[in-house]
Parts: sequence; structure tokens; C-alpha cells
Amino acid sequence: MCGIAGILYKNDPTDSSVGKALISMLDGCQHRGPDSTGFALYHSPKADLLRLRFFVENGAEGEKTITRIKDKLAEFQAEVVEEERIGSTARFTVHFKGDLQKLAYALEHVAKVVSIGESLDIIKDVGSAHDVDDVYAVDDFHGTHGIGHVRLATESDVAPEASHPFWATGFADIAIVHNGQITNYWKMRRRLEKRGFEFNTDNDSELIAVYLADKLSLGEKLTDALKTSIDDMDGTFSFLVSTKDEIGFAKDHLAAKPMVKFENDELIAIASEEVSLNKLFPGEALITSEPPPGSYGTWQRSI
Repeated sequence: MCGIAGILYKNDPTDSSVGKALISMLDGCQHRGPDSTGFALYHSPKADLLRLRFFVENGAEGEKTITRIKDKLAEFQAEVVEEERIGSTARFTVHFKGDLQKLAYALEHVAKVVSIGESLDIIKDVGSAHDVDDVYAVDDFHGTHGIGHVRLATESDVAPEASHPFWATGFADIAIVHNGQITNYWKMRRRLEKRGFEFNTDNDSELIAVYLADKLSLGEKLTDALKTSIDDMDGTFSFLVSTKDEIGFAKDHLAAKPMVKFENDELIAIASEEVSLNKLFPGEALITSEPPPGSYGTWQRSI
């Protein structure tokens, strides 16, 4: 089943409580996905700095993985300026000016990459939104926007690496949360692999992310990429995509997977169920709408 949620603050987001808002929204639809929870959070970018997060093992094996990561970063002249080991992950901030896609593909061969970006940081693990917050302090995150996901495991293990969101492997700052199934997954994946793109899971959400990132890298606007995705992808799906400046959504023509949104002068919020939106404004009567079948749209920050 699974549940998705996203929020974007339109105006001055420097002190916006994105983490707290997403925790509340995902708590509201946690019944749709009790196995794991994840967040794609967007900071204000800093020049020539990349944020990287990896899954690492416990104990000595995790230390070996961290050493391999550092060796590979050094090979690409990526200077580590900050690092932290927290939960099942290791987080790095590095100075880097080279080819990000080459770096990303190289790193994927020495460790399980969670996300890479100037702004993006994906945090995901098993358990509820509050369980993940207890470990990673998502509640303290203040930024510009974010998307999140609660997962019901149906086709893979209950494990941190099987959780959502997924980043667009090889492309900075693009993340996806998805409810549904892409039935022409392998056909679309093989087309992208023939063009040199790499995939590190068999999850169709990663495919959507790479598909959209490829379109953006070719100069398309996100709205146009979302429009073509509805026709190019077979299956039943509702998904949210985020970049460092905007959030977008798309629904297939059958619209079997629910999605509801709310917008005012301050923010835009969208989720699988209205209860998630009500969590943001307890006790208030909200005027919400449901995107129709085969629809898509985007929202950008005002500044």
C-alpha cells in the first residue's frame, strides 16, 4: 500500500520546520506503511560542497566500509570536511568540483549510497516516523522543502536499503517517493542502461528518479518530464519528485493510488491521505483537492 507526503514552504524557508512537518504528515498515514519510513530533506546549498550519506554495517565491518569510502573520495580529490556515523549510516560533507556522476558510480561500487547532493540528504530506516526521528533527529531539521514515505514491504525485505525515498543514482539533489508499480520497469531500465546509466536496486522508484533526472539533464523542465512520464510508464502509480528548488507530482490515467493536496499563501502540502494534511493544521477545516487522473504539476520556491 505505502504512503507518500511532501511539503514546500513558498517564501522565506530558512527557518521552516520541514522535519517536524513531515514527521506529522507521515505519522498521519503510518497505517499505510508500518515497516519503514524515510525523508528526503533539502538544505540551503553551499558552494562546492556535497552532502553524501551511505549505509554502513555495525562494528568493525562498518569501519572497513568507511575506510573504503574515504579512499575512493580521496581518489577523486574529494576533501572530507565533516563526517558523522549515525544509526545505520555514515554522513560526509566534502569539497568536490569534478564529475559527480563518475564519483557517484564509483562510490556505489564500494558502499551503498543513500543520497548525494548539494542540498539533498535522505534519511531512511526501519520503523515508524517517530522511530526514525528518535535516531536521526529529523525533528530538528529546518530547511526549504522535503518529501517522505512510509513503506509496507510487499516485494523485498524490511531493511533500511529497501526503504524509500530513492535518489536518482548519478544525479545530485533529485529524490522520489512512489506509491504503486511500474509494470514496464525492465524495458525502461534496459533503455537507460544502454545509454550508460547505472542502477543499484531493482526498485521501480529508482527508475522513475533516473528517468526524470535524465530529462532534466537534457534541459527539459520538470513539468514536461512529468507529462511524458505518464505516457511512458505503464502501471498504477502516484509519485512525488523533489529537486533542490521544487516539488512535482504525477498520477497515472487510472488514478488508483490516492493523492490529496492543500495550498495556502505559505506552503503547499500533498499526501496520500487527507489525515496527513490535517496533522499540519489540527482542529482546522481545510479546503483540499485531489489531482485528477493523468495529471501532473510542480511547485517552486518563491526566493
